[in-house]
Amino acid sequence: MSNFIVFLNALQPLSPELNDTLLANTLREELPAHHLLLQPGKIARRVYFVETGLVRGYMLLHGREISSWFMQAGDFVISILSFFTQQPSAEYLELLEPAVLHSISYEQLQALYRDFPEFNFIGRSLIEKYYVLSEQRALHLRSRTAAERYDLLLRDFPTVFQRVAVQHIASHLGMAPETLSRLRNKLL
Repeated sequence: MSNFIVFLNALQPLSPELNDTLLANTLREELPAHHLLLQPGKIARRVYFVETGLVRGYMLLHGREISSWFMQAGDFVISILSFFTQQPSAEYLELLEPAVLHSISYEQLQALYRDFPEFNFIGRSLIEKYYVLSEQRALHLRSRTAAERYDLLLRDFPTVFQRVAVQHIASHLGMAPETLSRLRNKLL
């Protein structure tokens, strides 16, 4: 049984029929680092579960990359606006490490919601989790100092500096790489 099915079963026990449907409809992919799952102008057609690896969501703003989030093993990855509206994306989804991903399409997700009412609980639980994370990130960017944002990132993602380039971390924290370096040196 894949980690994807194990993860979903932990949220809500899957009926045998739902389990079989998920196994039949889930695409498993092994992809290299720097592979783009999505780029601006394209429509997000799939939602991904990260079995292994690390994914970054980012946008280009005035020629600069602004990292919105990092997701790792056990997380779901999606371009929310593009996927749920089926409109072109404004963001990139990039693998920062080689990854094993499991995915289903927008159409498959809608069929799961329609055909398996118990799957609606799973969908709602995941949307609530990631909406809360999004709100926390927005709040932290508006109300926390640079040092506090840095501390929170290290608390939530202790291996970030071993896995993510400093410039990506700095843009995620809303600061220049030089500011991040000074902050790190001061706190070490």
